[in-house]
Amino acid sequence: MPVYQRRVRVAAPLETVWEFHSDVSGLEALTPDWMRLEVQGVRGPDGESNPTELVEGTEIDMSMRPLGVGPRQTWTSRILARERDEDAAWFRDDMLDGPFDRWVHTHRFVGRGDETIIEDRVEYELPFGPLGEIAGVFGTVGFEPMFRYRHEKTKELLE
Repeated sequence: MPVYQRRVRVAAPLETVWEFHSDVSGLEALTPDWMRLEVQGVRGPDGESNPTELVEGTEIDMSMRPLGVGPRQTWTSRILARERDEDAAWFRDDMLDGPFDRWVHTHRFVGRGDETIIEDRVEYELPFGPLGEIAGVFGTVGFEPMFRYRHEKTKELLE
């Protein structure tokens, strides 16, 4: 299975970075405009609409239309796990419904004084069976502009 990884150092404390990534507004702020993201709804694990924090079991329904081309693609993401201690934190989400056969994104945050290292790791499988497997090795080409934007925007908003 192909894996995409990217890391950035942000001049902001772990608490600030963690809080920012714990709300759907963080997702909206970090998604490039060219993705044309629309969040249709957020459900907490108890079914509550629009919870104040993205905790384990939260589901986010959204749609995207990259570059304004083609029909909107729907995507339902679910927070699988979240953990936080004094010096590090992480959460993992997967795609319940969307354009990939498999998508598991681990967000890791390591505090280093007044700085935080952010690591993104995405395990994914493209649709279309063997053809998707061949194309999967080129996923980095597609993911790199989006994650570069996310990391630059995180620095811009939090530093």
